[in-house]
Amino acid sequence: MPPRPSALRVWWTAIRPRTLGMAVAPVTVGAALAFAAAGRFDATVLLATLACALLIQIGTNLYNDAVDFERGTDHAERRGPLRVTLAGWATAAEVKRAALLCLLLALVLGAWLCVVGGLPILVIGAASLVAGWAYSGGPRPISHSPFGEFFVLLFFGVLAVAGSHWLQSRTTGVLDVIGGLAVGAPAAAVLLVNNFRDLDGDLRAGRRTLAARLGASGVQRVYAALLLFPLAAWLVLAAAGLPGAALGLLGAPALTRLIPRFRGAEGGAALNAVLADTARAGTRSALLAVAGIAFGSLL
Repeated sequence: MPPRPSALRVWWTAIRPRTLGMAVAPVTVGAALAFAAAGRFDATVLLATLACALLIQIGTNLYNDAVDFERGTDHAERRGPLRVTLAGWATAAEVKRAALLCLLLALVLGAWLCVVGGLPILVIGAASLVAGWAYSGGPRPISHSPFGEFFVLLFFGVLAVAGSHWLQSRTTGVLDVIGGLAVGAPAAAVLLVNNFRDLDGDLRAGRRTLAARLGASGVQRVYAALLLFPLAAWLVLAAAGLPGAALGLLGAPALTRLIPRFRGAEGGAALNAVLADTARAGTRSALLAVAGIAFGSLL
């Protein structure tokens, strides 16, 4: 068992920094769509929304770390990145307390955002907090079912974009759904790679994820579709009057290269590298589209 490192490294590892772009991308896409539609931009609201989204993401990651260890889903043969509870760097109780702290801070920020955005934000915020717990907790965790990728598409995609748009302009629309799916699809692909990597262990633990239902060839097809969808979505947004969204297509080479890489990846290290690069490529494409939409709105 690796020795316990510094507290900074323990908690930096625990929050899974490679996943945090999945929280940043939808918030910025929603704000960019609001700015393009209404010419409104509130930096304080944007920062609070980003902080709230990051806290929910981190809290979910921490809770997943502790609960998967307690359930026996994470074990010594696990092929994924190091988990601090499994490694003995922190106890499950410590990690759960950190998760609770993050979710409570998100609740405080969310309460203020509810004052700003009203009932729609209250509904989205409450659903997000409950979903953050239900992903790993409860008698039937979402992470043990075939619905994890749908959960990501909904909460880290559509609802996050629509909620961010609403907070900036008090409006929302069909373009939020398209933008939400564009950022949610690569995030769902990250989870798909994660579950494919852990397939053998998940089956032994009784987890029936989407990867378990699809099999290797099905997973490869769905992964490819999830990475290609954002490129089509940026084109749709460009055709709908936001030409700057096409800047997101500059992320195409990084996204498309991952498809054959995933198909040929063997072993935990190779799949972990694909997972990390999927998260980066999806976030990069989204932020390029955000820059294009925002800049185009100024012209």
